Amino acid sequence: MRYDCTDVRRQDRLLDEERARELLRAGEYGVLSMATEQGGYGVPINYAAVGSTIYFHCAPEGRKLRVLNGDSRVSFCVVGHKRIVPEEFTTEFESVIAFGRARVVEMEDERRKALRAIVEKYASEHLEEGLKAIERSLHRTAVVAIEVDSFSGKRKRV
Repeated sequence: MRYDCTDVRRQDRLLDEERARELLRAGEYGVLSMATEQGGYGVPINYAAVGSTIYFHCAPEGRKLRVLNGDSRVSFCVVGHKRIVPEEFTTEFESVIAFGRARVVEMEDERRKALRAIVEKYASEHLEEGLKAIERSLHRTAVVAIEVDSFSGKRKRV
């Protein structure tokens, strides 16, 4: 997973790589963007980043999986700090965009690892109950892995 900001127009607003990695790891949610025959399709999701892989879960059938089955290329955007500054007609922000390919996770041990990472991120104080919930719903839960090839980060300070 390489940090590549060569396509960022405003090079003066680059987010340093360490902060970009932290934002990707710890962000509250991200927007998964995919390409369909009708145009773009973006959906906000909870996720966990483990190394160079972003995991999320969903129903075992539905639009996301149909779209990804047709074209596995995706982008994933996380917005961290944001503050509207109305008197200056601008917004202060930091964001990271990751690019890669998505795949449905088939191996049960990787599915459990991904779901555990999601529970640890969002409900660490309820880990024991979360692990039980994983076992109860594993058979009816799809897990998707985004293998990140590259990512970039940007910020604007006011």
